[in-house]
Amino acid sequence: MAQQETDEQVSVDEEGFLIDTEDCEARETAHRERGTSRPITVVGNPVLHKECKDVTEFGDELAALIDDMFASQRTAEGVGLAANQIGVDLKVFVYDCPDDEGVRHVGAICNPVLEELPPEARVLDDSGEGCLSVPTAYAKLARPDYAVVRGQDAKGNPVRVRGTGYFARCLQHETDHLYGYLYIDRLSKRERKDALRQMAENTPRYEVVPND
Repeated sequence: MAQQETDEQVSVDEEGFLIDTEDCEARETAHRERGTSRPITVVGNPVLHKECKDVTEFGDELAALIDDMFASQRTAEGVGLAANQIGVDLKVFVYDCPDDEGVRHVGAICNPVLEELPPEARVLDDSGEGCLSVPTAYAKLARPDYAVVRGQDAKGNPVRVRGTGYFARCLQHETDHLYGYLYIDRLSKRERKDALRQMAENTPRYEVVPND
């Protein structure tokens, strides 16, 4: 079946922000059922530690990758997933994440860039953070509690996404991935060591790619 026959319609509001709160269950389910779950790459895998390539082809292959990413995200019980977390060197991430008001957001962003916030908008939140590529480990990390990401949708159209609270953290976390940064790279040496200890002492609940 041709991918375009099952493509969802992506819409934006009058400010150009992606409308990602409508029909979330149906859209996520459609992606997931078309896709195939893949194992998760973990810290130490080279693909996680370098900037990914820009997405330049917006066609069936990209659409199929996004489907696989949604399937993989659901298997791992995550709220966001970057392409390099399933070993693909491309700047695209997907998300299925609530904000602090409990509103669910579902979408996919290619070539994301975090917009710089004015000082008055930089209210830091030091909640705990985890990562599918650092399984079973968690640490507190201060990030702005509001974020705006600009990029492109799966068809190459320009879009922006904004989030608050937990969803803002997700947007920043996934964008970091595509530029070669894990959240533990933003921790102190002692905190990073502790996160890696947590990972070593526990067993992930999903399949991972072993580092040779």
